[in-house]
Amino acid sequence: MARDLGSAQRFYGAVLGWEFRPVELGDGVMVAFHDGAPVAGIGALAGSQGVAVVWTPYFAVDDADVTAARIRERGATMAVGPLSFGTGRAALAADPAGAVFGFWQGQVVPDWSVGRGSAPAWLELRTRDAFAAAIFYGEVLDWGSDRPGSCTVSYEHAHVVLRHGRDTVARISGGALEETPDPEVRPRWHVHFRVTDLEATVAAAGRLGGRTASPVQTNGTSRWVVLADPEGALFTVVAPQDTPAAPGSP
Repeated sequence: MARDLGSAQRFYGAVLGWEFRPVELGDGVMVAFHDGAPVAGIGALAGSQGVAVVWTPYFAVDDADVTAARIRERGATMAVGPLSFGTGRAALAADPAGAVFGFWQGQVVPDWSVGRGSAPAWLELRTRDAFAAAIFYGEVLDWGSDRPGSCTVSYEHAHVVLRHGRDTVARISGGALEETPDPEVRPRWHVHFRVTDLEATVAAAGRLGGRTASPVQTNGTSRWVVLADPEGALFTVVAPQDTPAAPGSP
């Protein structure tokens, strides 16, 4: 959700190599494509609806009203909607720990996927109690149920992992996060996008008014860093570990 759709397209097009096309999701919404595959959506919605400029995961549901009722029944918050929008109905909610997410009932862009190809590398929820979060989302969104097409949930390497078929859709990480208004550490969903060259991506973001919002982090296979776009929306870019580091880089 961006205040200036044109500026957002220029920033993410240059930084992440995305191309944008209108789709039948409603006026003021553009879908980003990378190598012909849909990656993400950007809408000029924040100014009109009074919500923050932020990257938010949206989960497809069969019935938005049922999902909203489940959220309320479990003591979580419905923030916006469900509202009719384009070819479907959309809503924003916050889970019991305060992490914001959306859900969508209606037409889905063909071939849009998470966890493979040029789609987001993964979605990650960083929260205080991973098991409590997994139970909440499982009950609200039918994760781990016997319903056909349901995502499977497993516990791997101290994380709750969500898969749809063979594709890893999301990971839930727990920990004693501080009570703080800082959006970089409070419970929230993190959206990760794949890049081939981490340093080049960081440099491009800086030239176009973005900034780094975390140190570069590494594990055995990847390197990643949190960036903020010119309007402050946080997102993570991740590159293979074998990407050569520039001299003097962190």
